[in-house]
Amino acid sequence: MIVAVAVTEGGEVDPRWGRAERVALADVTGGTVASWAVHDVGWAAGHDAATEARHHAAVARFLRQQHVEVVVAHHVGPGMRRMLDTMGVDVHLGAAGDARSAVLAAVA
Repeated sequence: MIVAVAVTEGGEVDPRWGRAERVALADVTGGTVASWAVHDVGWAAGHDAATEARHHAAVARFLRQQHVEVVVAHHVGPGMRRMLDTMGVDVHLGAAGDARSAVLAAVA
């Protein structure tokens, strides 16, 4: 299962999902992280430069291209939540601290 989480440079959960600079994609298999890749997404600039719809479309495109099934985040706004729900992506909110640990806790 592919899980996305916004991350800081230090590997913590970035509380700004929609304004994240980087997103880690974890391939979780058998309760462990089989692979972990960090992508520079630069969503903060896109969030401020475009309409909400265009920004959400960029996030959706990234998630679809990466085959993301689960998003782990500290918080998402109501519009982003509707979009993720419409896509059928499971959303786990309230994440904080070490991003890898947050991913494993969310899918346990």
